Amino acid sequence: MKPEDKRNKFIPKAVYNVHKIIINKAEDFLIYDEKGDEYIDFTGSIGVLNVGNANSEVVKAIKEQAEKFTHACFHTYMHKPYIDLVEKLARITPGDFEKMGALFNSGAEAVENAMKIARHYTERPGIITFDYAFHGRTISTLSLTSKVNPYKKGFGPFLPEVYRVPYPYCFRGEKSFESEKECADFYIKVLEEHFIKYFDPETIAAVIIEPILGEGGFVVAPFDYLKRLREITKKHGILLIVDEIQSGFCRTGSMFYWEQTGLDYDMITLGKSIAGGLPLSAVIGKKELMENIQEGGLGGTFGGNPVSCAAALSAIEFMEKNELWKRANIIGEKIVKRLVELKEKSKYLADIRGKGAMIGIEFIKNKKTKEPFKEFVSKVIAKSREKGLLLISCGVYGNVIRTLMPLTINDEYLDKALDILVSSIMEVEREYE
Repeated sequence: MKPEDKRNKFIPKAVYNVHKIIINKAEDFLIYDEKGDEYIDFTGSIGVLNVGNANSEVVKAIKEQAEKFTHACFHTYMHKPYIDLVEKLARITPGDFEKMGALFNSGAEAVENAMKIARHYTERPGIITFDYAFHGRTISTLSLTSKVNPYKKGFGPFLPEVYRVPYPYCFRGEKSFESEKECADFYIKVLEEHFIKYFDPETIAAVIIEPILGEGGFVVAPFDYLKRLREITKKHGILLIVDEIQSGFCRTGSMFYWEQTGLDYDMITLGKSIAGGLPLSAVIGKKELMENIQEGGLGGTFGGNPVSCAAALSAIEFMEKNELWKRANIIGEKIVKRLVELKEKSKYLADIRGKGAMIGIEFIKNKKTKEPFKEFVSKVIAKSREKGLLLISCGVYGNVIRTLMPLTINDEYLDKALDILVSSIMEVEREYE
């Protein structure tokens, strides 16, 4: 039986595949399928491979740790990779305050534990989340996640005491805005009205926000909005949880995007590219929050697996040594330059946004109504794959292409990938003439 036939026989369609290919080899930013066909990876396996696939330094660290011991549950006996990694994360995350942290397996687990910590510390039940948010696929994190189909459909009921407010998505706002500040002012007013109409701020434990939406469409929250949001949370004794699971580890032109804001926060959730492809996540927070939890209140059998921790320490060292945040800015500049040139000719390319190499490209059917054009994006992704480029979409409407290539991609292949992307967009445009 062929692998694809086995897949269809034993794995349900709910476990979806964007690209119907089976890979058997990866080298940095290149993927090879069973036939030996080469693809440039602009998906990063959904943002996990900022240091490249099978990074030689990370692989070396994995091998060295695996030969010592492959697992040690941190609750049964401690191990140095866990301790060293939390220390490292406490030092490199934004914020000039005492921090502590804990390690988990996935981004969803990090978010769930941040919620637990917030509720325990504040003794309040409520959590505020945003339209377009994505924080995971477990029942509690689906309660925070915005997109219904396919993520939430049929899986309820969800957590009570979760309140959703509009995200400052300026391009797709409730009205047209002349500036980011006007957009920020509008959505802050909406938030403050929610406090009056829908929930009591004194019952809210935390606000959790992606400063740049991931699955929701690579939308950058205006700085003025984040600043005012932080002021509001402090005023009401609400904790601020910053979700940098997708935006973290150099992708936005700094190790973490939040450091570009210079703002205070209470906890930050990390994952995806933290360990060069191995499962690992973290919550780093203010010491007084983390120390407030009773002994044994946080953790899990596999959280902070020593092999994953060793991989993370090596991946972070690679990022720092090679200053991957600088490379992210160079990549982003190249992408934006090509797309801005294309936008002038395109009927359907409506918005180009992001920070560093984290760029979202939104397509619409009509520039007056801004009706999302999901079908267009699907065709561009299919056509690009035929030419050797793997892309992935995002956004609640599926009408945004996101760039998640490894930050190790060289200029030759980056230019080649952009040529494929641009030509594919123009070819699909001609189909609609």
